Amino acid sequence: MTRFGYTLMTEQSGPKELVRYARAAEDVGFDLLVSSDHYSPWLTEQGHAPYAWTVLGAVAQVTERVDLMTYVTCPTLRYHPAVVAQKAATLQILSDNRFTLGLGSGENLNEHVVGEGWPAVGVRQEMLVEAIEIIRALHAGELVDYRGEHFDVESGRVWDLPEVAVPIGVAVSGERSIERFGPLADHLVAVEPDADLVQDWNAADGTQTIGDGARAIGQIPICWGPDVEESTALAHEQFRWFAGGWKVNADLPTPAGFAGATQFVRPEDVADQIPCGPDLDAIVEAVSAFWEAGFTDVALVQIGDRHQQRFLDEAAGPLLEKLRAASA
Repeated sequence: MTRFGYTLMTEQSGPKELVRYARAAEDVGFDLLVSSDHYSPWLTEQGHAPYAWTVLGAVAQVTERVDLMTYVTCPTLRYHPAVVAQKAATLQILSDNRFTLGLGSGENLNEHVVGEGWPAVGVRQEMLVEAIEIIRALHAGELVDYRGEHFDVESGRVWDLPEVAVPIGVAVSGERSIERFGPLADHLVAVEPDADLVQDWNAADGTQTIGDGARAIGQIPICWGPDVEESTALAHEQFRWFAGGWKVNADLPTPAGFAGATQFVRPEDVADQIPCGPDLDAIVEAVSAFWEAGFTDVALVQIGDRHQQRFLDEAAGPLLEKLRAASA
């Protein structure tokens, strides 16, 4: 059966609000919580970017059952992979083995802030391979010395390791990235309901089969609200950056850049991509593309902070019932 998640969207809510939403999401019945890991919001209107790892540490203490995940962390520029290995192990302990480390090659928006530039995609993927190798080695508990083209580790060791090793999910976009990252990862991460990704993953050498050891974890934005026009306007204000696609989104450096790139995106353009308003059946129809493509997990992004608590109080429970009935 498909598992359904709730996204802790750090770009649109403050840290205390995110912790409160996480507790409410567990109470209403979500199976997992995924957190973005941003230094900056996509758009100024979103207005937030708390440190995801501090938020997740707090979330681990106010929840008991729900799984936790970064969706996704870039372990190559803003963070050294040795530090990611340490904090992932700590979070796995704090959450009693409920944490999955979601990794990706990152976006310029978040990574340029450390002044190391923004490498070409091929270099970013090389860096991600090295980063995963380092994280895996440190999670094995040994003293690690590593000399790579992009990273070095000198006498590194993670001293507090969980009883259950931290699973790693990696964001992929096609056959080539699956061939490169699949053998290094436990789970597939993708934001498009592309059945070819699942098929290519299952056919690749060195990967576990989706649904039989491995998970395919997707994510979809929605904008539930009592009024269609208001919800559409909110989705346009907060999420019009989504219209650019990930090839564009990975390279723009600032919220001002995203504002300029999306100045001609209309509210109706956003509504064509994102279900807006109170119709739960429309949301189910949009989400169904993921389980029909073979995804095992789908995390919902409820857009905007305005109706977040109301969504959890009023809509999330009935929506989960509909999603589980339809996916079964």
